[in-house]
Amino acid sequence: MQLYTERLLLRDIIMDDKQDIFDYRSDAEANKFQGWIPETLEDVEHFIQRNTQEFNQPESWYQLLITDKETKAVIGDIGVHFLGDENIQAELGITLSSSFQGKGYASEALKGIIDYLFNDVHKHRITASVDPDNTASIQLMERIGLRKEGHFVKSLFWKNNWVDDVIYAVLREEWPKK
Repeated sequence: MQLYTERLLLRDIIMDDKQDIFDYRSDAEANKFQGWIPETLEDVEHFIQRNTQEFNQPESWYQLLITDKETKAVIGDIGVHFLGDENIQAELGITLSSSFQGKGYASEALKGIIDYLFNDVHKHRITASVDPDNTASIQLMERIGLRKEGHFVKSLFWKNNWVDDVIYAVLREEWPKK
């Protein structure tokens, strides 16, 4: 899987990426809203090995690495969760290295994958689950055109606590055509 945007290449993760992934994913403060923070390189190896091998498989997560198209620098990753047996909806999650945040890379990467999911894979609906305290992610979702569909109170058991969950979504017919 390779997907190009203006500045980025979204591609399959390979074992050679493990150190780069560890470097940005192990930063506990930068990833405080993430469900997975590796403690060792071995954790990252297991993460890479568990990644689904085929894109667009029902009830699977597929991780793509976000890289700079020119320099090949690793910027972060996007997870795509293909929902349900009917496989016409997807959920997205994104993680960016703190050194690449605030430069439009998250917007560009998400718009690129959403365009692809709607126009090439023909998904009906795309969602994102955001912690209500993660104001940067909330602003990102709204900036790229997702709408807030709901704020669920203490609906998610995460890190041994019940926490709120905010769902953002967009339908194919709402997404701008290329």
